[in-house]
Amino acid sequence: MKAQETAVQTDRVFTIPNILSFLRLLGVPVFLWLVLVEEADALAIILLAVSGFTDYLDGYLARRWNQISRVGQLLDPLADRLYILTTIIALTLRDIIPLWFALLLVARDVYMAGIVALLRARRGITGLPVHFLGKSATACLLYAFPLLLWGDGDGTVAMLARVFGWAFVIWGVALYWWAAVLYTEQTRKVLAAPVAGRNS
Repeated sequence: MKAQETAVQTDRVFTIPNILSFLRLLGVPVFLWLVLVEEADALAIILLAVSGFTDYLDGYLARRWNQISRVGQLLDPLADRLYILTTIIALTLRDIIPLWFALLLVARDVYMAGIVALLRARRGITGLPVHFLGKSATACLLYAFPLLLWGDGDGTVAMLARVFGWAFVIWGVALYWWAAVLYTEQTRKVLAAPVAGRNS
């Protein structure tokens, strides 16, 4: 679901925030290759960390430089969703997280896609304002996945990484679905509101 926290301030496409979001998208197949083909976990973790930092940075710069754009509102959450989805796939294939847990995460995104499709069909709306809870859930998951990957090994450090990784995952999934409940309530209110210009 796309972010619409703030009004569009520019119609420019080639801005620094948009370029950062695009570079994050380019990193998705690289991450999959590092984890599944090379099993270069250290490099994959670094890539996830860089992605998480640029996720914060592009939003900060867009607000700071008045460069919030329609393209950026689409690219930023798309990159988040793709990183989460590809990481879920990679960790499941590596047997780091169980399949049922992966399906729990994917089911939420499928559910939200249905919500957005309903809004588009009924009201022509392509997204809801992003809730702080949803952003917090995404942040928890983006912290959790590198820790779980780091924890795929032996030793005290790996054990601590697993413990903290699963703590972030559990909180992230709980917040993820709680945010979905809030988005559902927002959708109910939007659909219940009278359409502007329609005769009663």
